[in-house]
Amino acid sequence: MVQLQPSSEEEVIYPDSDGQPMADNTKQFRWIVIIKENLDWLFANDPNVFVAGDLLWYPVEGNNKIRQAPDAMVVFGRPKGDRGSYKQWQEANIAPQVVFEILSPGNRRAEMNRKLLFYDRFGVEEYYLYDPEQNNLSGWVRREGFLDVIESIDNWVSPRLNIRFNLVSPQLQIFYPDGSQFLTYTEISQRAQEAEQRAEQAETRAQEAEQRAARLAEKLRSMGIEPDEE
Repeated sequence: MVQLQPSSEEEVIYPDSDGQPMADNTKQFRWIVIIKENLDWLFANDPNVFVAGDLLWYPVEGNNKIRQAPDAMVVFGRPKGDRGSYKQWQEANIAPQVVFEILSPGNRRAEMNRKLLFYDRFGVEEYYLYDPEQNNLSGWVRREGFLDVIESIDNWVSPRLNIRFNLVSPQLQIFYPDGSQFLTYTEISQRAQEAEQRAEQAETRAQEAEQRAARLAEKLRSMGIEPDEE
């Protein structure tokens, strides 16, 4: 009988959930979805940009305690696709370049400071923190090896994403590179329906015009006039 020898190294388990809720309230959840989904649409045609929301990121192999789950993150150079977590050593060792956090009343200053230190330590290039209650946006961009605060954030254009932030009352506005605004799923759905209705109405008008032309041509023929003759 062959006796199996115990492994000298225990297998490290990397949980797909940290047990924390995605959001503490509806406003925070709404902003997480707006940012994540619009970033998805922004890079929908680029197969090598991965966008995720509330996904655990493990930057160090062998240590499942070092982790963070940004409310939204963008990774350039990694393919789209489903993941249980983002294990950086399995992703060509590419760290998320841009991360977003949406503040909730339950977030403490010490917690947010730890997140900033984490993102600074593990190579994030741009970090944005939005407080929807106060309509306050803070940002940091990597300069000379560390995340440096963005002093003037209003109308700031992200170097990586090329999106623009506009702090207007009563809430933040974010604009695509073409100048169109980030919208909620409901707003996008409504606009798509309106566009479809306009297209259907235009098609109906074209059909009616064609039918009127056909009736007129038939009437002219009944009078002995060939409408196609000059």
